[in-house]
Amino acid sequence: MKIIVFGATGNMGRRVLASAVRTGHDVTAFVRNPEKLMEQQGEPIAGQVNIVAENILDPQSVYQALSHQDAAIIAAGSVANGEEFIRIVDNIVTSCEDHPQFAGRVWVMGGAGLLEIPHTSKIGNDLPGIPPMFRYHNENWDRLRRTKLDWSFLCPGTMVDGTEEERPGFVHVSADLLPIAFPESTQELSEAELSGLLFSRLSELDVAYEDAAEVMLSHLELSGPFKGRRVGVAYRNGEVVSNQAEVGR
Repeated sequence: MKIIVFGATGNMGRRVLASAVRTGHDVTAFVRNPEKLMEQQGEPIAGQVNIVAENILDPQSVYQALSHQDAAIIAAGSVANGEEFIRIVDNIVTSCEDHPQFAGRVWVMGGAGLLEIPHTSKIGNDLPGIPPMFRYHNENWDRLRRTKLDWSFLCPGTMVDGTEEERPGFVHVSADLLPIAFPESTQELSEAELSGLLFSRLSELDVAYEDAAEVMLSHLELSGPFKGRRVGVAYRNGEVVSNQAEVGR
């Protein structure tokens, strides 16, 4: 499959790129600094990648790079970039929408605060005490809900470095809900209490970059189970939520 990775030298992008090459995909890296990509990956990986070194906010450059691609993974920018993060995602999504030679499958990076807390209709980013900058993810989600593209929004918790030996063998993958179980009594809590509960359980959502990347690369097909969904990931902890699957390595 032909995949373009936007932000291919970032913390997530470089893991996606390396894993995609190792699993036999035809990968294009959209980056600002091709020398950095070579330093990170080395010749065995970088030598197999098509490199586009352009401005990610330039619509024409993004549009041209999307030609004949089957899937786009948007790993560029972060909430720390503020309004620029919104512009990056909107520019890429708009180019994907307009391009007749792009297949239509898009993965976007978000955060666990976009997921619903089980037994409630609340998402973490709307609760009191959540840093306001995380609501930039809400704006990107709103943008995706306005498109007819085949999109998924990966919403992990804190992503961490992890060696093969340190990482559990399976991750839970959930659609729209947080991928950890909550008691039914959660629905009786106030917003302030929900916020406190969520903060107390954030460490259960830690996931290795490589495992989060594998979730995206395992679901690149059109009209798959996560089309138009927010996707949560967490390691098995003995509890099960109702709408999750497992992905093994």
